[in-house]
Amino acid sequence: MIITIDGPIATGKSTIAKTLAEQIGFIYFDTGAMYRCLTYAVLKENSNLQDPEVLKKFLEQFEFTVKIKHRERFYFVGEEDVTHKIRGPEVTGAVSRISAIPEVREKLVKVQRELAIGVNAVFEGRDMGSVVFPDAKVKIFLTGDPEIRARRRYEELRQKYPKETEGLTLQKVLEDINERDRKDSTREISPLIKPEGACVIDTSNYTIDEIVFKILEYKDSLRTHTTL
Repeated sequence: MIITIDGPIATGKSTIAKTLAEQIGFIYFDTGAMYRCLTYAVLKENSNLQDPEVLKKFLEQFEFTVKIKHRERFYFVGEEDVTHKIRGPEVTGAVSRISAIPEVREKLVKVQRELAIGVNAVFEGRDMGSVVFPDAKVKIFLTGDPEIRARRRYEELRQKYPKETEGLTLQKVLEDINERDRKDSTREISPLIKPEGACVIDTSNYTIDEIVFKILEYKDSLRTHTTL
């Protein structure tokens, strides 16, 4: 069974998807991290992906791996551990632009579908239920108040990257989130939308455990309905 969890930035997708997967014994895939790994590689190599030949060569050579240590996921581009680097402001500011390139999405969608073969998994991202797995049994779409999401994101960045975010303000994070929402929702390829048949959950005023419980209730209701 495939469960998809989509939604904009700072709605708690990663934590919710990971917690859900652990509770039901599914594999968890953070597809946003895949795009962040690729974006990190683009920035590091200063690759001009507007050049078709450069783009083709880059995608042919790009590789990333995920290693699990003590139940935590670590992301590698080549031999470099980029787990924390891909969450920094530079990658965050560029990932929407890189992700909108059709060839980039084509490559990673193929990877994601291959990872789903023969497994029970929770896939978290922005187009999982709408594009990558339109036939998924359970589709979830998370939303949230932009100001609440901005505060979550601000506190997360300040905690994880205190030196890099010394001049960061809550207002700047809110502006970035609104701009990211606009870009993700209006891009031509795989825009951020509510997947057909998805259960919508506003995460603004709920804890992670409460949201996971709602998803499990929804999942069980579908199973009961199918049985009937």
